Amino acid sequence: MKLLESKTALITGGSRGIGKAIALMFASEGANLAFSDLFYDEQAQALENELHAFGVKAKAYASDASDFSAAESLIDKVVNDFGTIDILVNNAGITRDNLLLRMTESDWDIVIKVNLKSVFNHTKAVQKVMLRQKSGSIINMSSVVGVSGNAGQSNYSASKAGLIGFTKSVAQELGARNIRCNAIAPGFIETEMTNKLTEEVKQEWIKDIPLKRAGKPEDVARLALFLASGLSAYITGQVINVCGGMNT
Repeated sequence: MKLLESKTALITGGSRGIGKAIALMFASEGANLAFSDLFYDEQAQALENELHAFGVKAKAYASDASDFSAAESLIDKVVNDFGTIDILVNNAGITRDNLLLRMTESDWDIVIKVNLKSVFNHTKAVQKVMLRQKSGSIINMSSVVGVSGNAGQSNYSASKAGLIGFTKSVAQELGARNIRCNAIAPGFIETEMTNKLTEEVKQEWIKDIPLKRAGKPEDVARLALFLASGLSAYITGQVINVCGGMNT
């Protein structure tokens, strides 16, 4: 039997990068997939088709993760279409990097809203479903910079650090109802976001990684699969780095 047979997962920011890798990994292990992004575009449609090839149910939704009402509506739509939600992966995120001296208030606000408030939005909305069924796994996508900080990313670091505190609190609140909540802290992962960096900047990052390479989205997806499945049934409130040793 596959690890996620007949389970339903919802992934925010799921049509590209790490979210896409998690969706494909989950589908390969039998999960039905709902995933959201700001727009229903060609990438979302293409991923739907890829997921269907695994013989599972899959549907993309256009939804603003940072909007509370939109999150509530999304949860209701997914439950209506799939029957339930067993796994929530809060993956939606953006960057607006700059030194604090040059960072604008809007750069700060939008990163906190998309990266941190979106996690509150979807976790609060999904808990009624998971409380009713007395089970669930919530996986929040943090970052190594949420653990250690990084110059030029005070907004992003703050959002990801806040997410860690949120994860630990939710794990304590919902644990008695068999609902687990964990966070993944990726390091330097090859995605559309990091591909915008110059080769020089990439090499500077890699120089400080003991494994001497950037991570792949699949490296994160494997951990997400573990945390979503029964293999991690006694793990909650944890923050696990996927960083090649850079944050040791």
